[in-house]
Amino acid sequence: MRKLALVLGLMAASPALATGLQIEVEGEANGTITIDLLDDIAPQHVARITALAEAGAYDNVVFHRVIPGFMAQTGDVQFGMMGGDMRMAGRGGSDMPDLPAEFSSEPFERGIVGMARSQSPDSANSQFFIMFAPAPHLNGQYTVVGTVTAGMDVVDAIKKGAGRNGEVVGQPDVMKKVTVTE
Repeated sequence: MRKLALVLGLMAASPALATGLQIEVEGEANGTITIDLLDDIAPQHVARITALAEAGAYDNVVFHRVIPGFMAQTGDVQFGMMGGDMRMAGRGGSDMPDLPAEFSSEPFERGIVGMARSQSPDSANSQFFIMFAPAPHLNGQYTVVGTVTAGMDVVDAIKKGAGRNGEVVGQPDVMKKVTVTE
């Protein structure tokens, strides 16, 4: 019920519950990434990620775009499932509508989690990325949704992309299980 109220914007004046994710990664990287979600600066995006994780939509979704020294992208619940046609990974989202931008002053530093989008600022849906290094050119241009609090060694070990624009070639690493924590 609390998440529903958050989505509807009814809880704006109340402090939000601390919500996070635990991502079990398998592949070249093996281990757990722990993320604190920042629902105080991106409540709609955090509600979306939380709903998708609770529904199991992120389980078995691959890291389809990984650019060394920049970021690792995942979360395509439509086309990014392990065993699917990886040529389509990164082009999809969920069956829910795109979200309006929730830009903040939070800088894109190492370990920051941001929402992927197309050229339209209001096109984020299910995909997100984790920063390997600072990227100030993203500040105020993409929605920050969280920060890695444990497991950056796992993030650093994710299989890097060797294809066009960081596309992972061959067997990608996968989010085997994504769990919501409170």
